[in-house]
Amino acid sequence: MSATQKPRRKVTLIPGDGIGPEVVAAARKLIDATGVQIEWEERAAGASVFKMGIASGVPEDTIESIHRTKVALKGPLETPIGFGEKSANVTLRKLFETFANIRPVREIPGVKTPYSGRNLDLVVVRENVEDLYAGIEHMQTPDVAQCLKLISRKGCEKIVRLGFEFARSQGRKKIHCATKSNIMKMTEGMLKRTFEEIAKEYPDIQANHIIVDNCAHQLVKLPEQFDVIITTNMNGDILSDLTSALIGGLGFAPSANIGNEVAIFEAVHGSAPKYAGKNTINPTAMILSGVMMLRHLGEFDAAATIENAVLATLEEGKFLTRDVIGDKGSASTTDYTNAILANFGKKPKATSTREHRAIEMDRAKKPTLSATASLKDRKVVGVDVFIEADGTPDSVGKKLEENIKGLPLRLKMISNRGTKLYPSSGAITDTVNHWRCRFMLEAPGSDMNPEILTGLLKKVEQSFRWMHIEKLQEFDGAAGFTKAQGED
Repeated sequence: MSATQKPRRKVTLIPGDGIGPEVVAAARKLIDATGVQIEWEERAAGASVFKMGIASGVPEDTIESIHRTKVALKGPLETPIGFGEKSANVTLRKLFETFANIRPVREIPGVKTPYSGRNLDLVVVRENVEDLYAGIEHMQTPDVAQCLKLISRKGCEKIVRLGFEFARSQGRKKIHCATKSNIMKMTEGMLKRTFEEIAKEYPDIQANHIIVDNCAHQLVKLPEQFDVIITTNMNGDILSDLTSALIGGLGFAPSANIGNEVAIFEAVHGSAPKYAGKNTINPTAMILSGVMMLRHLGEFDAAATIENAVLATLEEGKFLTRDVIGDKGSASTTDYTNAILANFGKKPKATSTREHRAIEMDRAKKPTLSATASLKDRKVVGVDVFIEADGTPDSVGKKLEENIKGLPLRLKMISNRGTKLYPSSGAITDTVNHWRCRFMLEAPGSDMNPEILTGLLKKVEQSFRWMHIEKLQEFDGAAGFTKAQGED
């Protein structure tokens, strides 16, 4: 090896399912053609692995490879019906704590949409491991299901810092934080509050908060106003699919899953099994995911070579795939890939590109905010007990009040599907057999001990089946719980 030649970098390559092997082959061909020294370690995940009886869809040798290489380029994975328990994609994100999902979209030359000519160029930075995607679900009763929405301060800070550092790496000057904090004031509100605190450290970037439904509305109405959007996991999944539709569809939507130690790059689209093996699929999303991977590896020249060639090819309009122009006259996957290769060294004539530099991950991965560190006092002032019961609010409430006589507690209210129904406030609500019963300590300022809680549950069990409890905590005098609709 010469003094100037770089050592070969190992990268885990997962071809994936359905159209995955075709689009991954296209991306690999172009990356190899740049001369970048990569040693590919091909590994399996997805449908074939599920069918082997591995419930996660990810075998040990794939996990071991990614642990060693720290970088993976991955095709779309399928979770077949009847096999496996979890999404293999989600499994990989969680195993390697790739906490940020970065999904850029930009106007694509040669691809006509209602937004053509408006120079769309924005990025959704989506939290990638928490929220409803933690996948913690329970059947509370035979008729009522629950999914826990978990948002942590650490998770919020990591995604917000990464979002600001990513914006700086691309010279972007504006960030919106999209949340539903007007309704979910503690979970989504935690991201909003964290964003507003950290934004003070980045005076060079304009920081705005936006309610997520308004964000979706504005993305359709005036998408060019956005630069970077930071949001929670479920919101980000939905918004990023919306943004890809603005520029021509998922065939042009790359993504990066970024963690402190590992990064996994993949197209946003799925495995599209009905098109597998037909050599008709658009590989652009996978190719541009490879471009994002090259930048992560510090190979900025190689990344620019491929990106410029893709844009130049699309500008020429001679080789467009079936998702752009339909079946008649469309280019095959391989012909389109070869046309890009033939355009190496060319730059697009009418399409601008950005300058890129490395993301400052050291700044992005050091959370500094903590509520626990400054906490002076905490109390358990009550408890919500969730019970299964048939009956009316009055019948359930009166029975509970009778049962808890002698305990230092009062039944403050009962709600059903979030609305207070006992004592009655006149609400007209169709009830189900799942009730939240809120018990508060009679003595203000006192702290519930385990004996009181155990005694309460024994009393409740005399008449009802209970599923779970939530302690009602106060932190430095501030309530750590929300009220039901109609609760005073």
